[in-house]
Amino acid sequence: MEKSSLTALARELLEHATTTSSGRGADTVYGGHEHVLRQTVVALAAGQSLTEHENPGEATVQVLRGRVRISSGDVSWEGAPGDLLVMPQARHSLEALEDCAVLLTVAKLP
Repeated sequence: MEKSSLTALARELLEHATTTSSGRGADTVYGGHEHVLRQTVVALAAGQSLTEHENPGEATVQVLRGRVRISSGDVSWEGAPGDLLVMPQARHSLEALEDCAVLLTVAKLP
């Protein structure tokens, strides 16, 4: 069994994101390309985004810090700490409305 603090990791990644030109930071905490399940903490400075992209499988975003907006076509959803957002099975983007950190969970479909 492994244990890690998502709160501490989110804080570290957000510090990194707010001091780099990319405005982002990420660390996979479980899984990876060789697993079906992958969990990644992603931090974005306010105003930064993950541009529109395909959904590689079932995915959720749990907001750890800050506020985010997920958009797909003409529809958007906002999330705040504690919210769990189910990603649409369509092209979508994620925007940081404030400095934020999220836990992205993806189950890649074969």
